[in-house]
Amino acid sequence: MNQTATANSIGQIRADVTSLDRPVKAELDEVLAQLERILMGKREQTTLALACLLARGHLLIEDVPGVGKTTLAQALGASLGLDWTRVQFTSDLLPADVVGVSVFNSHEQRFDFKPGPVFTAILLADEINRAPPKAQSALLEAMEERQVTVDGVTYALDEDFFVIATQNPTDQLGAFPLPESQLDRFLVGMQIGYPDAATERALLEHGDKRAEIATLRTLLDKQQLHAWREQCDAIHIGAPVFDYIQALLLATRNTGTGLSPRAGLSLVRLCRAYAFTQKRQHVLPDDVRHVFPALAGHRLTGHVGSGQQRARELLQQVVMP
Repeated sequence: MNQTATANSIGQIRADVTSLDRPVKAELDEVLAQLERILMGKREQTTLALACLLARGHLLIEDVPGVGKTTLAQALGASLGLDWTRVQFTSDLLPADVVGVSVFNSHEQRFDFKPGPVFTAILLADEINRAPPKAQSALLEAMEERQVTVDGVTYALDEDFFVIATQNPTDQLGAFPLPESQLDRFLVGMQIGYPDAATERALLEHGDKRAEIATLRTLLDKQQLHAWREQCDAIHIGAPVFDYIQALLLATRNTGTGLSPRAGLSLVRLCRAYAFTQKRQHVLPDDVRHVFPALAGHRLTGHVGSGQQRARELLQQVVMP
């Protein structure tokens, strides 16, 4: 199926593009440069992770151990002034180990709530598919509503609550595939991948970059982060780009289980945030093409790698000059 906008429409889009203010552009450059200094040679991945955070989404990383997943979470937290906590998901993990538990206080004859690790800004859910479905589901309410309910009482989470979950390839022993309902909670699914030869040589010669995380400067405070998010929400999307997004959504539904309207709204948010990271106040078709595999891949097949390949095939079918 083709959805083609006229050359005049696209030309108008490009003519209307304006840049962000110079101070914001400088701050963006500084944040991205600091992230890439720690996760060397991975500018595309660090930019997508930042766009995911700005779009108020959650990030799923499917990759082998040792490629920098934990390092990315630490570097994001340090650069943006956000607290972070890591939970190792295992086969014996209980929901209470994630959200918290009520403990009886014998002195005052009452139950006191002991908050779990979700009460943080950035939660690294390491090897999330090693835990059984009951433990995985403990995150569903937290990711969608930014709150948890324990014993009938609802507790609000940090307003900047952001999950970075890692999962091992599902063909490994002891893995429990995430259900579609949970996969849909992740705005972005991506792979970090191995470093290129030059980057790996630099790592071998100079050592592990994680030692430098403690020296990172906090480049943004919460107030600035919220201001950036407001600017993302205000980024313009023209009618031809909305046509393109709708055509992509329809194309996914013509081949089986497709993207939901909620996924479409998520795609719009992610496109705006990605345009912001490119220092623009207007979404281009190239922004849609760039983020679509990361948004659609894990939703289409349940696997980040194969799903992104399927999403790229759809991009070839739905053409917008």
